[in-house]
Amino acid sequence: MSRQPDWLDNAVFYEIYPQSFKDTNSDGIGDIQGIIEKLDYIRDLGCTAIWINPCFESPFGDAGYDVSDYCKVAPRYGTNEDLKRLFNEAHKRGMHILLDLVPGHTSVEHPWFKQSMKAEKNEFTDRYVWTDSIWEEPTGYGSLRGISDRDGSCAVNFFTHQPALNYGYYKPEKSWQQSMDSEGATATREALKDIMRFWLSMGCDGFRVDMAGSLVKLDEDGKGTVKLWQNIREFLDKEFPDAAMVSEWGEPDKSLQGGFHMDFLLHFGPSHYNDLFRCSEPYFEGRGDVSEFVKKYIESYERSQRKGLICIPSGNHDMDRLAKWIHGDKRKIAFAFLLSMPGAPFIYYGDEIGMNYVKGLTSVEGGYGRTGSRTPMQWDNSVNAGFSTAPKEMLYIRQDESPDRPTVQAQMNDENSLRSEVKKLIAVRQANKALQSKGDIEFIYAEKNAYPLAYLRSADNEKILVILNPSDNDVSFECKLIPTETIYSFGGEAAIRDGRISVPADFAGYYKV
Repeated sequence: MSRQPDWLDNAVFYEIYPQSFKDTNSDGIGDIQGIIEKLDYIRDLGCTAIWINPCFESPFGDAGYDVSDYCKVAPRYGTNEDLKRLFNEAHKRGMHILLDLVPGHTSVEHPWFKQSMKAEKNEFTDRYVWTDSIWEEPTGYGSLRGISDRDGSCAVNFFTHQPALNYGYYKPEKSWQQSMDSEGATATREALKDIMRFWLSMGCDGFRVDMAGSLVKLDEDGKGTVKLWQNIREFLDKEFPDAAMVSEWGEPDKSLQGGFHMDFLLHFGPSHYNDLFRCSEPYFEGRGDVSEFVKKYIESYERSQRKGLICIPSGNHDMDRLAKWIHGDKRKIAFAFLLSMPGAPFIYYGDEIGMNYVKGLTSVEGGYGRTGSRTPMQWDNSVNAGFSTAPKEMLYIRQDESPDRPTVQAQMNDENSLRSEVKKLIAVRQANKALQSKGDIEFIYAEKNAYPLAYLRSADNEKILVILNPSDNDVSFECKLIPTETIYSFGGEAAIRDGRISVPADFAGYYKV
């Protein structure tokens, strides 16, 4: 793993879906100026860094994850100068900005792809993954075929309008499968460096990398993709050593080896992340099981050499809103967990006020079932909840129309609100090194189908016991640790007797030991 920028040690991230955050020009779509205007709000919450979902030029078939120009801000958000000003304004406030980098594919509208479709050989012929024949599809991938005079089928990632960029095959098996060091794959990798160089030179602090583990094809155990990122890490260490890199990979032992500083737990795959927040019986709704999550977390923790750099988000643009599954004060206990675990926590915009998942929406820009988690931010009780002064029908996505929808303004004026509790929890995290990104973790109690969840965080000579009980019952567990000072509690207090600690229902507590 590369040297970690110091600011990541205590970073708390806020994820912004730019088109739904704040509209300042009354077109119904959020923009960069809106983010600038709300920097002080984010800083007041306690967040020190921001991850912005893709804001580059795009036909928006997949909400900007289908890029048509990596080096140009989409006009609906503003200009490159606006984004540069955002970097500068964030830095004035001691904050940092990560852009969302999508290295695996582009839009079909990207000039690279338009050149790659041509029958005659050119600079971009091998920029994407093509078979030799229109009648052969790349195994394991969908494809675009019959779209130009070029003979061959082009592999796609996710949607059929997202042609897959060529980083090579780890073990090529067919004539059209190029090696990682082929001319085409090398050119793609160098083009990726140029994109990173462009934004880092402008003041960007680093990148969250979309599907970072998927670049090299037929990649045995991720070895080829790790090697690719190690090459990019060498470039960064030479030219931009302070650039922060956070991967959407879900396998921290691989991503950290590749040179990333932190890795996201994914809501799919083996992490059991959904066991906590999004399943028929979520642990933090008080009726689920945490043991499989903890088992997998420990495995990842040990395989990544106990670096503690696994990021657990409250949610993101691809998941149901946290509030769909976790209700009432149990959300506060969920945040007590998220803000006391190793790695940088990520708060999805609006989760801090408990924004609802809005059901029944028609898909917008490839959102489909995810559209209900991408509705406009709810700032106050003014028109369109303060998101935009555009006519209601012009809003990017229809807003939550519930009469009791939460707003920032109401929750900032209520010391018992979810937002007030999140702000308090972030402050406690920032005041105690053991609770921050690099502090060690040891699980004390995480039994199958049982409550509470208890773990010990430690750094230097500081040790903090975290106890969480989102169930509806008082519970107790055997514990040799003796709490000496309460640094945070919600829902009552813990009681110690005969080597057991008892806590009330709907409880969260942090204790120095």
